[in-house]
Amino acid sequence: MQQQQLIGYAVTTVVVVALLAFRLRRMSQLRRLRLETLWVVPAIYLIFAAVMFYQFPPTAIGWAISAAALLAGAAIGWQRGKMMQIHVDPDTHMLNQKASPAAMIFIVVLIAVRMAAKSVLATGGGTGFHVSTMMVTDVLIALALGLFATTRLEMFLRARRMLDEVRAASPLRG
Repeated sequence: MQQQQLIGYAVTTVVVVALLAFRLRRMSQLRRLRLETLWVVPAIYLIFAAVMFYQFPPTAIGWAISAAALLAGAAIGWQRGKMMQIHVDPDTHMLNQKASPAAMIFIVVLIAVRMAAKSVLATGGGTGFHVSTMMVTDVLIALALGLFATTRLEMFLRARRMLDEVRAASPLRG
């Protein structure tokens, strides 16, 4: 079993590194930011989370821990959103974004922490404390929901403020 775990970690590492290399290459490019579509990913994930919590409702302690994870995800998401670079073209008022390498590293660290926690929890952490896989799943779903929603909320609010400032500063066009 130990060798299979090592192979699994190696394959996961290779896939993550390949995806990161591809993503980092595209990070230097500006991409159009559409304020009107920032809600789509959080809405889809909210539906997913609601279905999961409906089909497999957590225990009372599971709800409390999931709520704390949602709040933690929101705090993390807000910080991640602040790391995203947003640019407003002063002439066309088009919004563009450039993903921050810090935001990418931030997500990679979260994935590493998740993998480490999952490994420790699966073995009981050597303390005899055992957490159910469903509780870990619930916590991660809530954390991700908070992260996705507040990342986009922070970006939306900041981009709208920047756009309003550029529009106010531009001369009136006849």
